[in-house]
Order: sequence, then C-alpha cells, then structure tokens
Amino acid sequence: MAQSSQFEATTIIGVSRNGETAVAGDGQVTMGNSMIMKNGARKVRRLYNGRVVAGFAGAVADAFTLFDKFEAKLNEHRGNLTRASVELVREWRTDKILQKLEAMMIVANDESMLIISGSGEIIEPDDGVVAIGSGGPYALAAAKALLAHSDLSAADIAAEAMKIASGICVFTNDHIIVERIGE
Repeated sequence: MAQSSQFEATTIIGVSRNGETAVAGDGQVTMGNSMIMKNGARKVRRLYNGRVVAGFAGAVADAFTLFDKFEAKLNEHRGNLTRASVELVREWRTDKILQKLEAMMIVANDESMLIISGSGEIIEPDDGVVAIGSGGPYALAAAKALLAHSDLSAADIAAEAMKIASGICVFTNDHIIVERIGE
C-alpha cells in the first residue's frame, strides 16, 4: 500500500445535554497509516465571535479552507448555523476546487448541532450526539452510554468519550480540546 502524503485521521465528537453543547477533538495528525506528525493540533475552534464551535476530521489543509469558508458563510447569514451550513455545502459540491476537499465538520451553536460534508450531507442528530473521524464510532458509543447512565455534563461526556476512543483508535490521541456553548 502506498503511503499517502495527505494528513488525515482524527476523532471529533459533539454532545448536547441540558442546554450545553460541547465539541471535542484530539490533537493527533497522522501522515498515511504509519507516522504521527503532530500530537497537539487544534481541530476544534470557535467561530463567529465565539458563538459557534466547529471541529473537523480529514485533511488538515482542506479543513482550514473549510473553516474559513464556513466562517464567511456565518458572517454572510448573520450567524444562522443551518443557512450557513446549507450554503457551504452548496458551494462545496459545485465549486471544482472545493469538490476535491476531503473533510467533514461538526458545527454547533447554542441551538443546534450539525455534521456537514462535501458529499451534501447536513445531519442533525436525533439524540444530541454526533461523532466523525476514524475514532468516531468508539467515541459515539462511549458518549451514548455516558448520556444514558451518568449525570455528567455535555463537556465531561465529550472529554470522557474522547479518552475512551484514544485508548482504542490508533489515529486518536489523548491531547483533547473541548469547547462548549450554552449553560
């Protein structure tokens, strides 16, 4: 198998509970399937004057492009998360350069949380939990269990779910950044 020159693989999770939404991500950047390039990358950030949190999984350069594009859409639509997401996906799918970007994002404000991708998906979770990236399934399962069987806050659930995923997924580490909105 040829080694990819693309930097990818990560885990991002979003959790909503009791008026609080938290988005968490690990810090590992991997080149191909065999080399860790960085341990402390920041894949979760605040946008739109701190009122929106976004986290990415996928190629790093692509994600930075998408953060910039998404923040421009948020500004254009006065912080309307859904409208900005729809417009980003529309541009992502139709622009010949953007079509080549390989990333997914979790975006959230104090009212909603969405997964957005270049293949046209805009998904809002039914149960207040979403996860993307290579460790996403592990973090998602852990977060669902913690939601059902604990009184932890959204931020604490996101952090614990990330710790569990980092112990299972080789593309996820325990350098965890958690950003929260709400309560």
